[in-house]
Amino acid sequence: QVQLVESGGGLVQAGGSLRLSCATSGGTFSSYSMGWFRQAPGKEREFVAAITWSGGSTGYADSVKGRFTISRDNAKNTVYLQMVSLKPEDTAVYYCAAKWGSVSGSYNQYNYWGQGTQVTVSS
Repeated sequence: QVQLVESGGGLVQAGGSLRLSCATSGGTFSSYSMGWFRQAPGKEREFVAAITWSGGSTGYADSVKGRFTISRDNAKNTVYLQMVSLKPEDTAVYYCAAKWGSVSGSYNQYNYWGQGTQVTVSS
């Protein structure tokens, strides 16, 4: 059973930074493509960023390009999301997810999910 645990969320002022972490266990981390998604109140879950199993390729939602960076450390079984220049509209619960095969921006293609971590950006 693969488990994902996010951490690093919190309250930050607009323009600030946060780094989210997602630690995995129970599976072969280096076999999975990893993604970050977010869900704001009253909205659907949306894609944020994804990274291939090797870390050699990444993808981002247009809304976060240039501000967020996804990375992974396969030795630590952990994926990260560095967020800078945060905006109030980035406020959401952030989830990490894992899937076999290639990266995807579709949440229904991911096999495993964490419980989420709250990010709140004040104006």
